[in-house]
Amino acid sequence: MPTIIIFGASRGLGLAFTKLAMIQGHRVLAMVRSSQAADELRALGADVVSGDALDRAAVNRVCALAGKDSWVVSTLGSFRSPNPVDYEGNRQVIDGMEECGLKRLLLVTSLGCGDSWQHLPERARAAFGHEVRLKSLAESWLQTSTLTWTILRPAGLQDGNPTGQARLSQRQETHGLVRRCDVAIQGLSLLADSTAAGQIYAISDPGLLPG
Repeated sequence: MPTIIIFGASRGLGLAFTKLAMIQGHRVLAMVRSSQAADELRALGADVVSGDALDRAAVNRVCALAGKDSWVVSTLGSFRSPNPVDYEGNRQVIDGMEECGLKRLLLVTSLGCGDSWQHLPERARAAFGHEVRLKSLAESWLQTSTLTWTILRPAGLQDGNPTGQARLSQRQETHGLVRRCDVAIQGLSLLADSTAAGQIYAISDPGLLPG
């Protein structure tokens, strides 16, 4: 079973991917900046390397340690951070993978990226538009790379147990909510699916309504 490198593993969606990948029997390699987060991930059973996704040398160390047959998941993102990783961090991951010979990447961005910008409500553009635009740049950079990629755009993220009702869609207007653990379930399935290479998916859960 392939080793999975997870960028953004210490919290939120990345942590959901980390936990599920280990349940499925994958070796998980995570790169984190925080020593506290590193300790928490090690306690879960992940292998941890200290480093910053904005540092190409650090990214390359993780890629080399994992090996060329490894899969990669990036959930990197920032919200109103002075050093956002939405584009630059993902670009370092993409370029580092190419340099080290890794191929398979699942990039998790958000609804509103790329050609789905037109469907993003004005309120969401005002609140998250900057980050969405940066993630869109990361998507574009990935699509012109040599990697075997899949892009996954989740709806609004919720904590909680999986509902099993999350749905993937392509080239259609999508809104709503989705549980982080359901995104991880579908995302890891896409990683293992050769027909998902070069594809962009949205994911939402029609059964979840805004509270």
